[in-house]
Amino acid sequence: MLNFVEIKDQMKSDSIALSFKGNVTFELVDSIIIIISDKLDAIESDINTRKKMYGILTECLQNLCNHTDDKTAEINSNYDIKSVAISVTSTDTNYEIKTGNFVSTERSVQLKSRVDEVNSKDKDGLKALYNQILTNKVFSDKGGGGLGFIDIARKSGEKLEYDFQKVDEKYTFFSLKIKVNKK
Repeated sequence: MLNFVEIKDQMKSDSIALSFKGNVTFELVDSIIIIISDKLDAIESDINTRKKMYGILTECLQNLCNHTDDKTAEINSNYDIKSVAISVTSTDTNYEIKTGNFVSTERSVQLKSRVDEVNSKDKDGLKALYNQILTNKVFSDKGGGGLGFIDIARKSGEKLEYDFQKVDEKYTFFSLKIKVNKK
């Protein structure tokens, strides 16, 4: 699957629309959206594909901004807990959005369960799960209702690829890969 080193190597080989590694803020999210919008407007003629990409990328960036664990953690000599990675690449057949961020090892179990649940659903199952969460109105301590992965899967029409790489007893690096087929 995808890990932090592979993200860096991937950036060298594919046609890159964008790559970023560092601390993410809401201001940076806005800037990245503008950059990708301009690039997609220039290279993608299908408006539906562009809309999917904007929606998925926005959700991914919001997730990175809102759900990166322990934003007050000290920087370890081997890695920066507050740092995230994102790349957007274009191949002949699809676009790929890859994200990575550190999460607590404890939280990685919940994330894996959530992504597995989303990946187990077909189109109708995702819609039903989405509506069920909206109806239940249950929100996490960070304000989310758990709709992010569902929304990404619905928009991409693909299963979410992921990997968890344990870096120490406290932290795990969570990588997510989303494919959006070109028309």
